[in-house]
Amino acid sequence: MSRRFISELGERETIDQVFLVADKQLRTNRQGNFYLQMRLSDRTGSINGMMWNANDKIYGSFDNGDYVQVHGTSQFYNGAMQMIVNQIDRALDRHIEESDFVTLGPAAIRRLSDRMSELMRSIQEGPLRELAEAFLEDTEFMADFASAPAGIKHHHAYRGGLLEHVVSLMEVVARVAPLYQGLDGDQLMMGAFLHDAGKVRELTHERDLAYSDEGQLLGHLVIAVEMLERKVWEWEQRSGRPFPRELLLRLKHMILSHHGEYEFGSPKLPMTLEAVALHYLDNLDAKMHGLGQLMRDDPNTDSHWTTYQPALRRKLFKGSDPPAEE
Repeated sequence: MSRRFISELGERETIDQVFLVADKQLRTNRQGNFYLQMRLSDRTGSINGMMWNANDKIYGSFDNGDYVQVHGTSQFYNGAMQMIVNQIDRALDRHIEESDFVTLGPAAIRRLSDRMSELMRSIQEGPLRELAEAFLEDTEFMADFASAPAGIKHHHAYRGGLLEHVVSLMEVVARVAPLYQGLDGDQLMMGAFLHDAGKVRELTHERDLAYSDEGQLLGHLVIAVEMLERKVWEWEQRSGRPFPRELLLRLKHMILSHHGEYEFGSPKLPMTLEAVALHYLDNLDAKMHGLGQLMRDDPNTDSHWTTYQPALRRKLFKGSDPPAEE
């Protein structure tokens, strides 16, 4: 029987197949009975899994990051699909098809990596161009960058997602920056590259997606500033020249302010043209990716509208033609 991917699941489907499990939690309901909550994923996305009448033995029978064989039923709940799990066990190797869990394959990663290098090398300003080259020559860092996710649950939440998000953002920068007088396209391009670079250490992705201890304690904004300072120091040692102080301040500011609002975790509000542009363009790319995925994955396949989305406080209009695959 062919696999039913998460993006294809409809209401009340009987499921018996392999998923990647993460975020398992043993909880109690109001009556004091245990239930198991987890996140199940494949290459098309993730779904919340709930197992009633669970216990310590079931909880300990598998680990986060395991492939698990799940027997259950899909159902709608609060505008999203979830799975009621009846049985869960570690999957046998012969039942695991690794390609079912890879969103971006090696060819796509190579293509995106090559394009990012091209965009980085389009920077003209001397110190920035040399700094870009210093990052590109750091093969260990670039390998981590190419494999990291951009998030755990939201936009680009898969291996290679960070690379895909950053390249998309840099493509937008290349088109938008020339339209606005006074906006420094080279600084903005470097900001696009650096803004989420800390996620290579904030997030782990060996199998399941999770936060590292460093990520929990510091977060990717602080980590990215540390990484930038280290690379600038290495550049200064190698070149024998000081890196321009104001330029370094501007790069740090873009990293620290790109979330845009204090309530979104930004320690500073954007206060330069480049920081303001980075915030809005980053938000645009994240929103377009997330909403596009939501519309493609919407289980309400017989309607021109998605199901009501509580987080958005609206439905989305899909139209008569389904959104195209990216």
